[in-house]
Order: sequence, then C-alpha cells, then structure tokens
Amino acid sequence: MGGLWDTIWNAVQDESTRTIIGWLGGGVVVVIGGAWTLLTYVRNNARRTPPATVPNITASGGSVAVVGTVNAPITITTPPEQFAPLIKSATEPWERLSAQQQATIRELEHKLGVSEGALKAFLHILGEREVPAEKWSEKLAEIAESYKVALSQAKAASGDVPAIAGLKEQARAALDRGDLEQADQHLAELVAVENAAIDARQVEAAATMAQRGQIALTRLRYPEAAAHFAAAAARVPPAHADRLNYLDWEAQALYRQGEEKGDNAALAAAIARLHELVRLRPRQLVPLDWATTQNNLGIALFRLGERDGGTERLEEAVEAYRAALEETPRARVPLQWAMTQNNLGLALAKLGERDSGTERLELAVRAFRAALEEFTRARVPLQWAMTQNNLGTALRALGERESGHERLEEAVQAYRQALLEYTCARVPLQWAMTQDNLGSALACLGERESGTERLEDAVQAFRASLEERTRERVPLDWAMTHNNLGLALTKTGERESGTERLEEAVQAYRQALLEYTRERVPLQWAGTQNNLGIALFRLGERESGSGRLEEAVKACRAALAERTRVRVPLDWAATQNNLGNALLRLGERESGTRRLEEAITAYRAALEEFTRAHVPLQWAGIQNNLGNALQVLGERNRNAAMLREAREAIQGAFDVYMQAGQEHRRAYFERRLADIDQALAALGESKL
Repeated sequence: MGGLWDTIWNAVQDESTRTIIGWLGGGVVVVIGGAWTLLTYVRNNARRTPPATVPNITASGGSVAVVGTVNAPITITTPPEQFAPLIKSATEPWERLSAQQQATIRELEHKLGVSEGALKAFLHILGEREVPAEKWSEKLAEIAESYKVALSQAKAASGDVPAIAGLKEQARAALDRGDLEQADQHLAELVAVENAAIDARQVEAAATMAQRGQIALTRLRYPEAAAHFAAAAARVPPAHADRLNYLDWEAQALYRQGEEKGDNAALAAAIARLHELVRLRPRQLVPLDWATTQNNLGIALFRLGERDGGTERLEEAVEAYRAALEETPRARVPLQWAMTQNNLGLALAKLGERDSGTERLELAVRAFRAALEEFTRARVPLQWAMTQNNLGTALRALGERESGHERLEEAVQAYRQALLEYTCARVPLQWAMTQDNLGSALACLGERESGTERLEDAVQAFRASLEERTRERVPLDWAMTHNNLGLALTKTGERESGTERLEEAVQAYRQALLEYTRERVPLQWAGTQNNLGIALFRLGERESGSGRLEEAVKACRAALAERTRVRVPLDWAATQNNLGNALLRLGERESGTRRLEEAITAYRAALEEFTRAHVPLQWAGIQNNLGNALQVLGERNRNAAMLREAREAIQGAFDVYMQAGQEHRRAYFERRLADIDQALAALGESKL
C-alpha cells in the first residue's frame, strides 16, 4: 500500500489541493491552536470503506485543528455576506431569491456536485447548528464530503433481498433530494431488517451503522456519530478488516466534539480509544499505521493537556510524537516528519511555559527549526508561516526569561516572516493571531527599553488583531487580545505622567473578563485578574487615596486562587510579587507595619521560584522590591539588621541589571544604596 499512499500524499501537496490537508485515520491532519498550530499527516490502511471526514479544529493563544477527507478537496470562496440570505431562506421557496443569489446557488451546486435539494439541506444544517459565519465555507465543504460518502454507500448490492434493496434505494433517493431526516429513518429501518438476519448480515449491518455515523457527521452531530461508529465496530468480529476503521472514526468524532465544543470528557474518551488502537496496531506488523495512531494520540493528548493546569497529558503527548517519529523518518516521508516535528515542538513549548527552566523551550525551538527544513516557503507556504509563528512563540518565551534581547528580536523576525504568507485577505484569523503574538514580543522588548516606541508598536499590533478577532466571532481570542492590549497600555502608562493609558488598560482587562470567566477558563481568568491588579496598582500610586490599591490587592488575591504554586509555579510567583507591590504602597501610607510585613512575605515567596540562575532579570526586580519593603520597615522600626538586609537585596539587583547592560538604571540604584547608607548612619551603624 505504500506506493499508493505516497502517490496520494504527493497529490495533496500540489498547489491546487493545498487548501485542505486532512484524514485523521485515513489521511492527513492539520491542527491549529491558540498561538500555536498543530499540523500532522496521517494515513491508514482503509480497505473497503472510504475514510470519513474528520474535524477542522481551530483555536487561537490561542488555539486548533483541521481534519478532513482529501478524496476530492473542495475550496469554497463564497463570502459570508452571500451565504447569509441563502441560509435564511433554506426553508422557504428559493424563487424569492434574487438572480444573483440564484446564480450563487447554481455555482455552489456545481462546485459541490450535489442536487439543489441536498444543497438546501446543507444550508439548513448551517443555520440549525448555529455555525459561526466565518466557518460557513469550511463547514459546507465538510458537510458535502460526509454527504458524498453516505450517498456512495447508499445503493443496493447484487445479493440484497428485495426488502433490503428497496430500503437502500429509498435512503439513496432521500439523500439525493437532500432529505437527511428521511434518509436516516430509512437506514434505521434497514438496520432493523438486517438485525432480523444478524447471523448472516452482521457485517452489512455494521456498515449501515457506520453510514448513519457519516450522516451524523454531515449534520455536525458528533456524539451521535461516535455512538454509531462504536456500534458498527461492536458488530463485526475482532479480526474483521473494517473494525479498526470504525474505531478510528469513533475517535475522530469524539475528538471533534471535544475540541469544537470544549467537551473534555469527549477528549478523554477519544484518548482512551486511540490508546486501544495503538495496541490493536502492533508496531512490528504495521509500523506506519502504528506511527499514525501515535501521532493522532499526541494531538488529542496535547489538546486536553493544554486545557488543564498539569503536565501529565503534555508529557504523554511528547512521548507519542517521539514514538511516531521513530517510524516516520525524514528520508522516507519528509513532510510527515516535518509535521510531527512541529507537533512535538508545540507540546514541548507548552511544557516549557509551565517549567521554571528553559530546557523544554530550547527543545521546542530545535523541533520547529527542524520542521522548517522541509516546510519551506516555496513548497508549502502556509505550513511554513504556521511554523514560523510557532517558532516565534517559543523564542518569545525564552526571551522573557533571559536578560538579553536576542531571542525577543528573533521572535519578532519570525512573526514578521509568518505575516508574509499569513495575510489578512488570505487567512484573516491566522493573520490576527500572528499580529497578537507580534504585539506580545514587541511589548516584551519595549518593557526593557527606556522609550515607548516598541510599546506603541505593540499597542498598534493588538488593535490591528482586534479588527478580525471580534467578540462575536472568536470570543476567547477577543478576550486574550484585550488582555494583551491591556499589558502594553499598562507599560506605556507607567512611563507617562498622566493616567489615560492606565485607565484604558483597566478597561481592556475588564473587557477580557467578560469572556475570561473563572468557570470557563480558570487560568486565563486568573492571569487577567493579575494584570488588572498591576494596572490598578499603578493608578493607585498616582492617587492620594487607597481605593485603587485595595482593589489591586483584591485582584491579586483572586488570581492566586487559581494560580497556585503546584499548578503554575512561575505565574504564582509573579502574582506574589504584584501582591507585594500593592501591599508595600499601602503600608507606606499607613502607620502600622502589618501591610509591610505581608509585602515582605509575598516577595520572599516569589523568590522561591524566580531564582537568579533561571530568570535573572525577574529575580533582580523582585530583589529590588524586597529591598524597598525591608528599608521602609527597617527605618520605621529603627532596625539596622533589616536595613543591611535591604541593602544586600538592592545591591544584588543592581549587579544583575548592570551585567545585562541596563545602564539607564544606574542612577536609580546608586541613589537607593546611598539612602540606605544614610539611614544606617543616622542609627550610628555602617553598611558592613
């Protein structure tokens, strides 16, 4: 079978078919997610039955996967505004439509190769299932593919008895006129007839159940499809050739339900089924099929691991991808190898975000660079852009933890490369995602520079992203970009004398929290609460009252309810530092010492995770904050030992900043050290 599959794969890479890359169990998979994008090639030894349509998954951070049949790729270019009246009139006489709308209908009938009745049913499904406007073209193509599979199978066989042949023809006639409900009813009747002769016809009954699964996929009813495929697999003997195909399709339907509907239980069920398929496809007997299933398992594990706060699922995804690479060498299947390298990079990068060290992020960068050796711009431009974007995100994560600018500059360059192919006209949501990522890298650079030019560029990039990332279209991505916009506005506002930018930042965070709820996305909610606390703290510094500072403390404490040390240690430490800042300012304005003592406790907690060896610049910033709190408390209590501890903390921060070449901080630290020396002298003590 290798030669045939290689021929199909080469055909898929042709420019005319490059728009769709799919098959999770019988072909190729594209997975795009958050700030990341999974892309994977999959094959299967389907024998008698054509492969099923598999889901297109997209999510941005963001974000997720596209899986689809590639028998005859369909590209729908009809804009959403032309679809809207067609969907609205799907249950009315089409004669009421304009001549232009009727021409659009004829064009779609011709492109999809279906009857008017079938097209009408498809449009009705889009409206009934409340498919978002930006997915109408994609879902219409997906529905048509599943429909064609069902139609091709709805015909009488030469050995069918008249009753069975009649029901099959009735089902086919109903499908041909687009009456999916009637077709499904006929097939249900057909299953009942076949059950009467189960001993002789169990295999055919299973095929019919699978056909019902295809109709359910056509109607975007994924749990129903999974149930049909599972029933089909249970009907055939364990050694039957089609059993693994049915189990594959069941896993595909469960994955779609889990990814598209946020159903983690469905994802867990898909993972369980894929684990079984790995066992049923021995590596020694079918190495490529085994590798394909390992890759699919990695995709499902990654998606579920991305949603929970732990690392176990992500670790398993890495293991699955590495296993797949053992049987898909670059020399034999270069593009499949590159796709799996990209997937491996995504899992490693997500793990790296949750580690205190940088080893996983370095491995992720290596995996993305390896993928780009085969994913060239000339060969596969969109995959090249996708991997450039992913590389940029891994480099940005590394740059955030290093004192230099090199990695961040590389990240900016990678994002700008991606935007050469990820254009707004061509792929608006991917363009918006990359704009958001570019803004984040520019904001990191701007934070380390004395001017505001990079920060202004970041604000511009985020606002550009929001032109496509609307709340109605992609609510969670809209929330994420508002959060990122708030970060850039906060940093800009910190360097300006007024409060306009800081007020805008608070508003941006509050917008994000409309969709980033604790129940829905607890870690994102906590991150936005943390960022809101920072902006409120900065505003509180410039006001005489304590209202904003109290709000800042409240926001940081709320964030810590989800940002636990066990779950996300670095985020926990960052929020402890921010909480310390708000408590310190409150303590400076109060006569007591409780707030100052709480601030010192918070800073010391943060330093348990932000070590000088791993994140020197963050360590230096917190050391400086700790020194400030110790100095205020030491002066208030006339405690020389505490003042010396404050001096030691500030001197350590000074040393790191100078080693990083941040000369603009020199005057500040020299003044701070002189202040402490003066306070010690007033107590009759020296700095030693």
